[in-house]
Amino acid sequence: MDSMDSKGGARRALLKAAAGTGLAALAGASAASLAWAAPAPRDTVLRIGSYKGGDTYYFNEAGVAQLPYRTDVAEFAAGNLIVEALASGSLDFGGMSEIPPIFALAGNAPMKVIAVLKGDVNNQVVLVPKDSTLADAAQFKGKRIGFARSTTSHYFLLRLLQERGLTFKDITPVPLSPQDGLAAFRSGQLDAWVIFGLVVELAKQGGARVFRTADGYLSGNYVLSAATKAIADPAKHAAIGDYLTRVARVYDWMNRNPEKWAAKSGRIAGVSPQLFLAQTRNRSQPYRLVQVNDAAIRSQQQVADTFASAGLLDRRLDVAPVWDRSFSRYLVPA
Repeated sequence: MDSMDSKGGARRALLKAAAGTGLAALAGASAASLAWAAPAPRDTVLRIGSYKGGDTYYFNEAGVAQLPYRTDVAEFAAGNLIVEALASGSLDFGGMSEIPPIFALAGNAPMKVIAVLKGDVNNQVVLVPKDSTLADAAQFKGKRIGFARSTTSHYFLLRLLQERGLTFKDITPVPLSPQDGLAAFRSGQLDAWVIFGLVVELAKQGGARVFRTADGYLSGNYVLSAATKAIADPAKHAAIGDYLTRVARVYDWMNRNPEKWAAKSGRIAGVSPQLFLAQTRNRSQPYRLVQVNDAAIRSQQQVADTFASAGLLDRRLDVAPVWDRSFSRYLVPA
């Protein structure tokens, strides 16, 4: 992924099968009991950042496709790019891990975190080539390690290094988008690759070995965020609340229909549905869309403090101001 320091606007081109943490999203059945939001005016346009194969692809199957407002969906490779688009004013709403909003807060980006998606961490891994002799993170010293900057993989790599008394100065860090990382890994340019999503399964097909999963390192908290201007606009606030309710129902449908979800996901990505079923079988927990809660804020604060102590932020940040509870009535409790 690109750095949060870059000033590029939203990427609207459709991207190849990659990576989004939203690809494997499945949620608890309690979502089905949510009430519909008050309708937004028909001429309201909600600009949404999503992923190829993300929740927007399954609205018909979940029975929530009849929206009382218009949407403009742009697809991105990963959450830090969605945050850049929110910050630039190109989007109203989108999802990402808990990490990109920290860098957005550091840059005073006009956005807030409005909901929490509890999800899988087993699809976030460190991969090594099949013939690699690496067995411990202490051996990363002097190695070329790929990762996606300002994302869960950035944080995961930092934690692994810290456990062994290492820093980014001890390795050759190689920040790459998921697609570029897959190409670099396959061509032997990386000694290890910290990455997430469908590209994990694609790399494993080529013989990649899972060195370690992120279980025990990542919280499993993914977040949905909105631009502050959209939150302040009553029509867009209502549209976002309605959209959250529908997304929760989509996750519920995915949870109850993993084979149908995998079959369609495979067609969208142009790969075997078995890759998506493998993600479902191996997940650490089902995905569940919930209200903003104190535990999620504490978790993000711990992540921010880790980045600050490593010198990757120029100061310690209080993350609480980036959270907004005004959409809680549309969501189930954590």
